[in-house]
Amino acid sequence: MFMNFRQLKAFDTVMRLGSITGAAKALHVSQPSVTRLVRELETHLGFALFLRRGRGIAATVEARRFHQAVESAFMNIERLDDLAATIRKTAVGKVSVGVISTFSFSLLPEVLGRLRQEKDDTHTIVYIHNTPAIVDAVRLQQFDIGIVSRSPPYLGVHSLYQTEVNYVALVPQNHPLAASKDRLDLREVAGREEFITFGNVYPLEMQGMEEDLATQFQNKARYSVANVLAATALVRAVGVPALVDPFSARMSASAGGMVIRPIQQKLTYHIGIITRGIEVMNRETRQLADALIDRFEADPLIAAAGQS
Repeated sequence: MFMNFRQLKAFDTVMRLGSITGAAKALHVSQPSVTRLVRELETHLGFALFLRRGRGIAATVEARRFHQAVESAFMNIERLDDLAATIRKTAVGKVSVGVISTFSFSLLPEVLGRLRQEKDDTHTIVYIHNTPAIVDAVRLQQFDIGIVSRSPPYLGVHSLYQTEVNYVALVPQNHPLAASKDRLDLREVAGREEFITFGNVYPLEMQGMEEDLATQFQNKARYSVANVLAATALVRAVGVPALVDPFSARMSASAGGMVIRPIQQKLTYHIGIITRGIEVMNRETRQLADALIDRFEADPLIAAAGQS
């Protein structure tokens, strides 16, 4: 049997009040419970703590010596309580977030809006960057959390959440490819239809596109951009389709004038939530991370990808 906090608390209360009855009232327990706890402590210590004196009790010499140490221990516990209260009152409550542009206009604002409705008073600082810059900033402890794309692993950081969905074709409403809702076979349109590309080739994160297919699209392309949201705006402006992630496509199509077509090829768009490490996450960072993960897992696009 080992002494525990309840035994020590019962002993300390009896010593301070001088009676089992008084200790029981102060602790809101029965007298037999206090007696049992004291006897268990005596058994563990190997010496008597109290002797009966008439209708009362008297502390032994050993009890008085031991009580000095117990009082000191309880004083340290009270200091810990005071320290915890001070930390609660003086905590800064800030979170810095690095987010790719795809989620900076929809998902992240939605999550922050929900947290605000829940009376969250965290000061959130949002930075919009590409995935490599976000990974570097999280690694260097400049951001508390990051929302990124591209395929894992993300070296030097901890991944809190990973999932993937398929790219889609975002097509102007008056374009011939908008006439059908079937899955679009890219091999049937590559080299024949013009598509907006990204940079000089399709992005590295578009996992699964074969090199010859990417080359056919590139040879036909007149527009190349380095940002997915810029590509969706270009689709509307110049009337040329693009292959984009389904989140950007959904946001653009909701404004009208464009349709989304699923594609036959599996071209994977990766999503990740990263941090420096679980052990260094404060309460505010954990709260935001949990809310983001819940939002992703509830998203119809991610749910549909998991069922396919």
